[in-house]
Amino acid sequence: MGYEKRIDGRGMEDMRGLKAKVGVIRQAEGSAYFQMGNTWAYAAVYGPRDLYPRFMQDPTKGILRCHYNMMPFSSTGERVRPGGSRRSKEISMVTQKALLPVIDLSEFPNAVVDVFIELPQTEAGSRCAGICAASMALADAGIEMKDLVTAVSVGRVDDKLVVDLDYSEESYDGGPVADFPVAMLASTGKISLLQMDGLLDKKEIPKLLEMARKACTRIAEIQKAALKEKYGVDSNE
Repeated sequence: MGYEKRIDGRGMEDMRGLKAKVGVIRQAEGSAYFQMGNTWAYAAVYGPRDLYPRFMQDPTKGILRCHYNMMPFSSTGERVRPGGSRRSKEISMVTQKALLPVIDLSEFPNAVVDVFIELPQTEAGSRCAGICAASMALADAGIEMKDLVTAVSVGRVDDKLVVDLDYSEESYDGGPVADFPVAMLASTGKISLLQMDGLLDKKEIPKLLEMARKACTRIAEIQKAALKEKYGVDSNE
């Protein structure tokens, strides 16, 4: 019969509920909260500050480090083991790669900017929520940026293309599932992250990228509104 109706009742191109807030951690230079349904991401930025040990320093520019962490009881699935894991290291790396195209650290040689992303609750889409939160936190910290970075997961559940898969869809056993996380620059639509878990027909990829673009446009509006709210800027400006 196929996947006629999404498990949570959403339309095929509908996202879960989105929330964003900036300036949520006082001790950080910049911070943000981004929520996609039951996936919550907090990001805190520290620096620029001197990088140690010195052999890691770059005399031409500062470097960006990202640290992604799911708390032990955050997952809808199996309990997450505390401490670093291969998955957390991989997501930390792809988060850094997704953010690097928009930031300019040329004014901070030998320095480091650290972004810590903590997820107290997750139900799929954690890397995308983390990237959205980190982008806002960097802007809140006053780091020079060319653009905001937005991210969403699209994919296929059985025979349907969908936006923002939740845990019930990622673990759907009634047919094949493909998860396709995408990060885009808010203004230009350029892609800074593209991953895939599962199999897709090459004809489906352009359709999914267009679905992701529309979703990222909506996410960018929410990110900008949160930043404007903190700094008292009219949302219509």
